Amino acid sequence: MTPLWQPLNQPAALPALFLKAALRRRVHGTQLPEQGLRCWLSPEPNQLAAYRKVCGFTDDGLLPATYPHVLAFALQMQLLTARDFPFPLLGLIHLGNRIRVLRPMGNVGSVCVGVQVHNLQPHAKGVVFDLLTTLDDLLGPLWEAQSQMLCRGVRLPGDPMEQQPPSAEGLSEISRWRAESDIGRRYARVCGDYNPIHLSAWSARLFGFPQAIAHGLWNKARALAALGEHLPAANIEIAVQFNKPVRLPSEVRLLASAPGSSGELQLLGNGDLLHMYGGWQPIA
Repeated sequence: MTPLWQPLNQPAALPALFLKAALRRRVHGTQLPEQGLRCWLSPEPNQLAAYRKVCGFTDDGLLPATYPHVLAFALQMQLLTARDFPFPLLGLIHLGNRIRVLRPMGNVGSVCVGVQVHNLQPHAKGVVFDLLTTLDDLLGPLWEAQSQMLCRGVRLPGDPMEQQPPSAEGLSEISRWRAESDIGRRYARVCGDYNPIHLSAWSARLFGFPQAIAHGLWNKARALAALGEHLPAANIEIAVQFNKPVRLPSEVRLLASAPGSSGELQLLGNGDLLHMYGGWQPIA
C-alpha cells in the first residue's frame, strides 16, 4: 500500500514531544495511522562529529550507517506521539533493527527524511509493529531502515512470531569494550533520545529495570564502528535483533565472521549472555 505523506517544514521541538510522551500512558486502539511524515533535513557537522566520537566511528568522509536514525529522531518522535498513534511511546521496546545503505553516503547534504509505521502483528508479550525510516536525495533513495517495536500488554488474534538466536559457530572475537555507566546520558546528548531507562539506575527502576541499559542503536553503532572495513560501504543490509539489554556498566565482546560481502555478528556479555545478534548481506 502506498503511504500517505504529510510534508513538514521542520519537525516539532523535542521538549514538546517529550512532554506529550510523558502525558500519554494508555493504549487507545490497535489501528496504526496510514499517514507518514516527510521533511527535508541536513546533517549538522558538530552533531555528526559528536556522534562519531560517542560511537567510536572514524571520520572517513561517509555518514555512519546508523547516523540517519539520529537525523530522523525528532520526526520519529512526532509520528509516535501523534494523536492517531495508538500506543504510548514510553514503554515501547526496540526488538530489532534492519538498515539498508543503498549508495555510498559521502558528501550528504539536504535529504528528504520519511517516517511511517505499519505491519502490526501479535507477539508473545503483546504486539509488534515496524517503524520505517527513509532518506532520499536528489538522485533518489539513499538509505532505509526498519525498526521493530514491541508494545506490551496488547493482544491481537493470530499466532505470535518467534525467532531463535543462532549459534556462535564460525565467529571470532573482533573487539571488546566497556559500556560505562554514563554512556546512556552521553549518547542521549548527541541523539536526543532521553528515554529514562537509559539515563540512570533511579530513572530505569521507574520502568521496571534494576539498572540503566544502553540504547540498542548505540550497541549496533558501536559494533559497526568496531567492524570498520569488515563491511562494504554501500549495497549492504545490516540486520540485528536485540536479545538481552546491556546493563550499565558492563563489558561486552563482539564476535563476527571474516570480512566479506556477508557475515554474522554477536554481542556477548558476562557468561556469554547474548545481547545482540544478526548479520550483513548484499541488498537483494
